[in-house]
Amino acid sequence: MTEAHRAMDSGSRPGEQGWDPDRYARQARFVADLGMPVVELLAPRKGEKILDLGCGDGALTLKLRDMGCDVTGVDASAPQIEAARALGLDARVMDGQHLDLPADAFDAVFSNAALHWMDEDPDAVIRGVWQALKPGGRFVAEMGGGDNVGRIRRAVEAAFRRRSLDPDRYNPWYFPEPDEYRVRLENAGFDVRDIRLIDRMTRLPGELGGWLDTFAESWLAALEPAEAEAVKAEVAREVAPALRDADGVWTADYVRLRFAADKPL
Repeated sequence: MTEAHRAMDSGSRPGEQGWDPDRYARQARFVADLGMPVVELLAPRKGEKILDLGCGDGALTLKLRDMGCDVTGVDASAPQIEAARALGLDARVMDGQHLDLPADAFDAVFSNAALHWMDEDPDAVIRGVWQALKPGGRFVAEMGGGDNVGRIRRAVEAAFRRRSLDPDRYNPWYFPEPDEYRVRLENAGFDVRDIRLIDRMTRLPGELGGWLDTFAESWLAALEPAEAEAVKAEVAREVAPALRDADGVWTADYVRLRFAADKPL
C-alpha cells in the first residue's frame, strides 16, 4: 500500500519518511481495508500476471494471490517488503520511480495509496508501468488527489511557517487533479478509461497524532522531538472542530484519485 519516500541526497528535503510495519498495521490498516473497490475495478482474472506497485506489507497483494493471480509486489521500503515476504509473497525492494522489470511482462499493474509518495518524477513511474505492461495491459490505481487531507496539510504548513520553515521542503506528497494525471497517462501512450476524484472522509483508528507520526514523518523528522510534539498538538487543535466528533473520534479528509488506463494493443 505504501511506497516509501527516500530523502534526497541534495538536502532539498531534509526530512525522511520511514515505514515501520508494526506501526503501519496499527495506524494504517484502513488503507488496505478501503482498497477493495480498486481491486474490483482491476477485475483480476485467475492466472494473470499482476504487478502490485507500492505493495507495502502485502495485505492487498495477498488478496490478489488468493484470487488466483500470479502477483509480484514491489515497494521501496525494505521493512515493508520483509513483512510481505513473511506472508509468502513474491515481493521485491524497488523504487517505483526506477522500475527495473522485464518489458511486456505483466497483464496488469495495480497500485493502492502509493503513487502519491512517488513525487519526485511521476512521469518516470508511468513510463516504468508502460514498459512493464503487455500490449493490451491495464493500469488501475488509487492515490491521493486534489485536496487530499487538505485541512490537515494546511494546518501543518501553517505550523511550519510560524517557525519560519518552508513547508514545501518537507512535503512528501503529490496529489494531482484528474486532468493533470490524465495528461501524464496519455502522454505516455495510455488510453484512459476512467479517472475521477472520490471524497472519502475516513475514520482513524486512534488519535490524529498517530496518523501524523505514520504519514507525516518527513515533516516531523525535520524538527526536534519536543518541537514535533508541539506541532502535532497545534495541528490537532486547529482541525479538531472539523475532524473530531463529540465522542473524540477522529476522521481524515481524504480525497482519492482513482483511474483505469489501458496500454493499446
